[in-house]
Amino acid sequence: MIKRTVTVFFCLLLVLTMAACGDSGSDSSEQSGQQGSEPQSSSKTGGGDLTFTTGGEAGTYYAFGTVLAQFVSDRTDTSVTAISGNGSQANIEDMDAGTVQLGFTQSDVMSYAYTGTNLFEATGKVSSFSVVAALYMEQVQIVTMDPEIKTVADLAGKNVSIGASGSGTYFNALDVLGAYGLTENDINAQYLNFADSADNLKDGKIDAAFIVAGAPTTAVTDLSTGKQVYLVSLDDEHADKLIETSPYYSKVKISADVYGTPTDITTVAVGAVVIARDDVAEGDVYNFISTVFDNLDEVSTAHAKGEELSLEFASGITDVPYHPGAAAYFAENNITVPTK
Repeated sequence: MIKRTVTVFFCLLLVLTMAACGDSGSDSSEQSGQQGSEPQSSSKTGGGDLTFTTGGEAGTYYAFGTVLAQFVSDRTDTSVTAISGNGSQANIEDMDAGTVQLGFTQSDVMSYAYTGTNLFEATGKVSSFSVVAALYMEQVQIVTMDPEIKTVADLAGKNVSIGASGSGTYFNALDVLGAYGLTENDINAQYLNFADSADNLKDGKIDAAFIVAGAPTTAVTDLSTGKQVYLVSLDDEHADKLIETSPYYSKVKISADVYGTPTDITTVAVGAVVIARDDVAEGDVYNFISTVFDNLDEVSTAHAKGEELSLEFASGITDVPYHPGAAAYFAENNITVPTK
C-alpha cells in the first residue's frame, strides 16, 4: 500500500512539473515576442545615438549646432553629438554615405542635391535624406577691411576668398558675382574656410571674403573686435536680378550694430536647414525638433540664433519632403508639411 501511494505521489509530482515547464515555455515565448518587437518600439520613441555634422568651428553652424545637440541630449533619450563639418555639400555626401545621421545644409545646396543639379550634377542626385526643419536665414556676407571696396564691382582684380572647395559659399559667390557681370576669372580667387578667410583678411593677404552664415558669425565678430570691418552692400537692381534667376535667395539687411559697420547693408540670404537620413528613427527626429521648438526661450538664451526660430519658417520648405518624425511634430501644431 505504501509502495502504491509513493508511486502515485511521484506520478502527480511529474505531472505538476511538466505543467510548470509548459507555463514557463509559454512565458518564454511571450517574452521572446516582446523582445522581438522592441526595436520597432524603439524606432518610434527614440533612444538613438546620432552624429550631427555642422560646419567649421568659426561658423554659426558649429556654434548653434553644438547648443542644439546639447539640449536634445540633456532632455531626451536621444543622444546627439555635434561635430565640425566641411560645408553643405560635404555634409550631404557624408550623410548619404551613412557616416552621420543629421546635418546642417543651405537650402539651395539641399535643392541641388535633391535634383542632381549644380554641385551634384556630376555625381547625380541624392535623395536619401529629408528635412527636419528650416531654422534661420544665412546671409551672404562680403567682408573686407578696405573701405574703398564699396560694391561687388569693386572686387574685380582683387584677392577674394569665395569659400572652401565643395561648400555652398562657392556657388553663392559665383551667383553674386554673376549678377554684376563678373566671373571667377575676374578675381584672384582664394578657396578658404571662414576661419582662414578671417585670418587672411587680418593679415592683409586677401582683400575680401565671401562668408555665408547667420550673422553674427563668429569669424567676423572676432575680426571686428580688433579692427574695423566693412560689409559690401548689394544695390536693389542687382539683388533683384539675382533673385529673379535664383529664387531660393531672399533680400535681407544686416544692421550696423551687428559688427559695428558704418551703415546698415543690403544683401541676399538662403535658409539654414537641418536634414536627417531617411532611416533615422522617427522618435529621434521628433525628439530633436520638439526639444528645440518647445524650449525656444532657453535656446535663445544659449545662442542668439534661437531668437530667429519660428514654426512658420521651419515648416516652409516645399521642394524637399520632411522626415516623418518632423511631420508628426508639425501635425501636433496643426501644420501640414510634404512627406515622401
